[in-house]
Amino acid sequence: MKDLHKVIKTIRLSEKATLLGERNNEYVFSVDVEATKIDIKQAVEKLLGKKVTGVRTANYDGKARQERRATRGGSGRTNHWKKAIVRLKEGEKLDLA
Repeated sequence: MKDLHKVIKTIRLSEKATLLGERNNEYVFSVDVEATKIDIKQAVEKLLGKKVTGVRTANYDGKARQERRATRGGSGRTNHWKKAIVRLKEGEKLDLA
C-alpha cells in the first residue's frame, strides 16, 4: 500500500474496544482489506503521531443478505472487511473525544 490515508478507514468504538483501550492501551480500527501489519503501523505512526508496539489483524467475510420485496427479489452480500487492533507504546494515548 502506498497511500497511508487509505489504510485506516475508521476507528471502531464498541464496548469491547473501549475496554481494550482502558486496560491494554489498544485501539481498534477498520482498515483496508489489502493493508498489511507494516502498512497499518506506519499509518498510525505517521498520521496520528503515536508509537506502535504491536498490531493484530482479523479478516471478516461479508454476511449473506436476501431481499424479500415483490419488486426486487434476489440475494447479495455485505462487504468483506478487516479489523486491526493496535497497541500503543506505554504512556501514549489517543484522544477519542
